Amino acid sequence: MSNGEGFIGSIDQGTTSTRFIIYDRSSRVVGSHQVEFTQYYPEAGWVEHDPIEILESVRVCIMKAIDKATASGHNVDGGLKAIGLTNQRETIVLWSKSTGLPLYNAIVWMDVRTSSICRRLEKDLSGGRTHFVETCGLPISTYFSALKLLWLLESVDGIKEAVESGDVLFGTVDTWLIWNLTGGCGCEDENKNMVTGLHVTDCSNASRTMLMNLKTLDWDKSTLDALGIPIKILPKIISNSEVIGKITSGWPIAGVPIAGCLGDQHAAMLGQACRKGEAKSTYGTGAFILLNTGDEPVKSTHGLLTTIAYKLGPNAPTNYALEGSIAIAGAAVQWLRDSLGIISSASEIEHLAETVENTGGVYFVPAFNGLFAPWWRDDARGVCLGITRFTEKGHIARAVLESMCFQVNDVIESMQKDSGVNRNSEAEKKEFLLRVDGGATVNNLLMQIQANLLGSPVVRPADIETTALGAAYAAGLACGFWTVDEIFAQKTEKSAIFQPKMAEEQRKKKSDSWCKAVSRTFDLADLSI
Repeated sequence: MSNGEGFIGSIDQGTTSTRFIIYDRSSRVVGSHQVEFTQYYPEAGWVEHDPIEILESVRVCIMKAIDKATASGHNVDGGLKAIGLTNQRETIVLWSKSTGLPLYNAIVWMDVRTSSICRRLEKDLSGGRTHFVETCGLPISTYFSALKLLWLLESVDGIKEAVESGDVLFGTVDTWLIWNLTGGCGCEDENKNMVTGLHVTDCSNASRTMLMNLKTLDWDKSTLDALGIPIKILPKIISNSEVIGKITSGWPIAGVPIAGCLGDQHAAMLGQACRKGEAKSTYGTGAFILLNTGDEPVKSTHGLLTTIAYKLGPNAPTNYALEGSIAIAGAAVQWLRDSLGIISSASEIEHLAETVENTGGVYFVPAFNGLFAPWWRDDARGVCLGITRFTEKGHIARAVLESMCFQVNDVIESMQKDSGVNRNSEAEKKEFLLRVDGGATVNNLLMQIQANLLGSPVVRPADIETTALGAAYAAGLACGFWTVDEIFAQKTEKSAIFQPKMAEEQRKKKSDSWCKAVSRTFDLADLSI
């Protein structure tokens, strides 16, 4: 590794919680803190966050993580060389440039209030649902940021007028945080000069708005014109690894440069050191499988998204990826805890599911807000099938775990079709390795079920928080803390390999039943409860 001392910090702003993690030069964690924040559900299918609460959660995490690092004997104060930032993608914030206050709650990536806008655009645009795929790699879907912005412009009083007056700024969560960290609507820097916040986003987050041209990495004028979105409210697009600006006074780490920014799944790719041809699956609130396809975007014909993998510097080549996005993974476990009370903590699900040998024929499809890849059905709603008088809580818990794994399988199957990989033989299945990360992967039973249903080994690294690590790598690269060769030489240490233990006949039978269960979720969105 490079000579010298110091630390890199990483803000990991997720869907249900925020963390700040501090790494030393050997990529070891020396301090971290995590804070959960409020989830708002104003109507069925609507999900919102309070942007101010998110901002405050970042402040608290930074302070507490530094305190913990200091208490453990690490001289972090003054030793932070830079910070990186990674965030929940597609979630949008609209705020006043003059006051710095949000004009509405953040609309979260899984929110489906834009379904009617999707149907309208599919009808009005010549290319229908795939009208923008050629430029942005994404279908028209409630998932992406542009349609959430359209909803705000069309539905919330005063926003159109504020846009016309020039007082509105738009961004995903990374943009909102960077703007506030670098000065907001006016703040003194470390030299007592007045500065205002930087209005930027990185190319990975921009690639998820449905507004960025994948080839030029700039806002696509034809798309903006088609949707009626004014370019003046959009942030500047930058690479994933470059010095963006310094944190201003009022923050615990004033003067430290922000030097890396990636959407959470792209950060996990970098944290897993995925080069061309390598893939990873992250299990969090949702689940996200990305395959690095190299320096050319690959168009999917099997329900996947074409997106950015990462661009490690303004002059660095762009790596692209195929992605399969799953809306509900760990969120189904939270639902069991918070809505049904079947468990009192997320960690309890493993023990509860182990009280039974199988699901007892129960299949659970968590289409709470529709289904993403490879189905893309926003009219789908969740179902639990196969229930009998024999069914007990353990069967439901195990079916919830299986639902995560079945969804990942669906995406991997599509990914292999798009990339020309054929996994028909047992030898080919065992040769394929699925690298995993994210909070849910601490569940050993979940990982074993994934290996069983996939028919391939599942590899879990020693440090499962590769999203935060990837943001740290991007920042460390930009400030000279690490080199590209050092980052990609640090293939995360393998702590566990889960080998498949299910017969092929049983695997196929369960997969067929899962597909039948998925089909039962379609066209349920309009049914009254």
